[in-house]
Amino acid sequence: MDKQPKPTAWLIKSAAAAALLLLVCGVATARFGHTLQLPVTTARDGALVTMNRYIDNPVPDIVLVGSSMTVRLGEEYFETPRVRNLALAGGSVVTGLEIVANQRQLPKLVVVETNILSRPADPALVKRFSAKEEHEALFFRPIRTAIAAYESRVHAPRTHAEVEASLKRLLAQPPSEFDNRVYVKRALGEMESEDPSVATRVNIEAIGRLIEALEKRGARVLLMEMPYAPPIETSRYVRITREIVHHAFPDQGRWLPIDVDRNELRWDDGVHLDARSAVLVSRYLDERFSSRLSDIRESSHSGQ
Repeated sequence: MDKQPKPTAWLIKSAAAAALLLLVCGVATARFGHTLQLPVTTARDGALVTMNRYIDNPVPDIVLVGSSMTVRLGEEYFETPRVRNLALAGGSVVTGLEIVANQRQLPKLVVVETNILSRPADPALVKRFSAKEEHEALFFRPIRTAIAAYESRVHAPRTHAEVEASLKRLLAQPPSEFDNRVYVKRALGEMESEDPSVATRVNIEAIGRLIEALEKRGARVLLMEMPYAPPIETSRYVRITREIVHHAFPDQGRWLPIDVDRNELRWDDGVHLDARSAVLVSRYLDERFSSRLSDIRESSHSGQ
């Protein structure tokens, strides 16, 4: 009777096989010029995890792109199915929008936050997560798919159904009485001192170009402005940004207004909504998303 291999021997063989596979991948990459793109488990501001989940999962119906203000709108807050939040904390709106535009398949609706438009796009991130060429090495695809599936399970957010009870409890509470005056004062000082004109105009031009490209391919793009705390609403940064954006996009049909009772909203620092307020805004958007998707489906059927 043959002897069964010892557990230690089996582990050594497995490790050797894995090392050999990685070596083959490296040699093939050097030989054929392809880069094996593996999902990353640790990422700056979560951007890599966020984008990996997007490109390795089915295309959603609705995508949000924006800054840390929109990051607060957790995907699990939305009752509307197939909503994906690609907002990047500390990043540019243009980065997320360009990545979406560079995919082979597009969502039905893309919602672009216009509050923070003074940050430059990240070309490295755009290149990394844009659609691969058709000649991408077939050998690497099963490896990437397997790792992406594992990554999606590890980092997948909770669903709306899983958190619905806690969301109801949160909404049943009164607005927070947290004293954020120190933080508001600091944010107001920064937003009064910064002139975002030049960078905002550059990004607006890019957004206009990307909107045109997306809508030529059948997606619908809407703009939204997240609410600020009252002292921030009239700051220099906000006034200048708002004037430039609305001058560039005057069509009110392009805008998705957020008409939530401001008395119910609270901000941790005058800029970022607290959890209860983020749920309220998400619930409001939920209702608008349903009607917008219906309009898109009707227009799609009538155009056939």
